[in-house]
Amino acid sequence: MNLAERVRLRAQTLAAIRAFFAARDVLEVQTAVLAPATVTDPDVESIAVPGYGFLQTSPEYQMKRLLSAGAPSIYQLGPVFRHEERGRLHNPEFTMLEWYRLGFDDRLLMQEVADLVALVLGPDTVHTVTYQQLIGESLDQNSAERSDVDLRFAEACEGLNPGRFFVVDYPADQAALARLRPDNPSVAARFELIIDGIEIANGYWELLDPVEHERRFAADRALRRARGLVDIEPDRPFIRALQTGLPDCSGVALGVDRLLMLAQKAARIDAVIQGPEISS
Repeated sequence: MNLAERVRLRAQTLAAIRAFFAARDVLEVQTAVLAPATVTDPDVESIAVPGYGFLQTSPEYQMKRLLSAGAPSIYQLGPVFRHEERGRLHNPEFTMLEWYRLGFDDRLLMQEVADLVALVLGPDTVHTVTYQQLIGESLDQNSAERSDVDLRFAEACEGLNPGRFFVVDYPADQAALARLRPDNPSVAARFELIIDGIEIANGYWELLDPVEHERRFAADRALRRARGLVDIEPDRPFIRALQTGLPDCSGVALGVDRLLMLAQKAARIDAVIQGPEISS
């Protein structure tokens, strides 16, 4: 596929995504790419801009602030940034589609994710596998090192090839900002979509409790310090928005460039990013 064909396919795909949400009355928003605060997640490194703050790794916090202020279901389609992420599936700048659906739990959102993927890639069966089934019942997560568990999980995800798979029922200690499942608090209401061994999307039935958010942020910071990473202060305007009240909702972030890789049968993310010089 030549450059002109790739540019055209990307434009058509983005237009189709926007039409998908317009048909469902989900409104497009545009939040700041550069903001004073960033995420505490120890597995995500932000790019600092001295004197200004950070390039955002996701529009999550700012979109949730809009929801807390009364916005309806919303989506954002645009660039995000992560420090030192380069490789076949990674680039420091990439395009993220993130959306939040009021009144949805994670199961309803999974169906909508599957519908969107079918729009771009064509219809196919989407299988569901639990986190424990994926890494194997024999692995005792209480005694195993977190890095060993994460490696086992990553390798297992790569093995989900070919096909489309939702991974569900993450252990509670990997809930991120998902709530714990009401009928089984040992697992989180979190899912990931894997297509042909590639992680495409990560979603939650969103945690609402501001106190639990702060507890998880504190745990993130402790882990960052243990790893020798830069300590990150929690985003205080985000916490204040949570205290105002985040409505019941589910949200998901989807890597558009990876989805385009699959649509174009490209071997590397560089091939679908316009301006490949940033990856060289």
